[in-house]
This record gives sequence, C-alpha cells and structure tokens, in this order.
Amino acid sequence: MRAVTTLSVTAGTLAAAPAAQADAVAYLVNVTVRPGYNFPGPDAALAYGNGICEQVRQGGNYSGIVGKVKSDFDTGDDYQAAYLINQAVNELCPALIWQLRNSAAHYTGGPVLGG
Repeated sequence: MRAVTTLSVTAGTLAAAPAAQADAVAYLVNVTVRPGYNFPGPDAALAYGNGICEQVRQGGNYSGIVGKVKSDFDTGDDYQAAYLINQAVNELCPALIWQLRNSAAHYTGGPVLGG
C-alpha cells in the first residue's frame, strides 16, 4: 500500500509541474550583448531564433543546424553557433530542449582545421 501511495504522490507532483515559458527578453539580451551576431534589430534577432526553433521542431539534425548558423554568420566557430542555438531553444522554445539534446547527443563538432 505504501508503494502505491508514494507512486501516486510522485505522479501528482509531476503532473503539477508548470510548463516551460518562453522568455524573449532573456534571448534578446543574451544574443545582442555577445559580439558576433550583429542582428540589425530585435525583430531580426527574434525571427532568427524562432527559425532555429522551427528547425528543431521539424526534427532538424543538430549538426545541420550548427552548419547553417555558421554559414549565416560566416564563422567557423562551433561555440558561437552552438551558443545561439542553445539560447534560442532555451529561451524561445524551451519545450523543445529535450528534442535538441537528443539531436545533439553524438555531435562532436566540426573538423579541426590547420591542426
């Protein structure tokens, strides 16, 4: 009987957990303060971040999304691309965090050039 009670309390706690909320202000602060993205304005930054969310929502492969961001910003820096992707998903579409993590599970970064 005790196991059933514990299980029902745990299930009730999980069911009562609040849904993740988008935070556009946090996203804008994080991607406009960090150098390298140079969005012409907040609307462009939000549109780009929401585009990343849409790619994740449609099952986009993490390495493909990283490659697109690197191409769009003319950079070879995996960290710069990953930072923008992570900020977009964490702040604009947090319900997709698990999907992004699954897609990135075996990502090891781009090739090392000149090494």
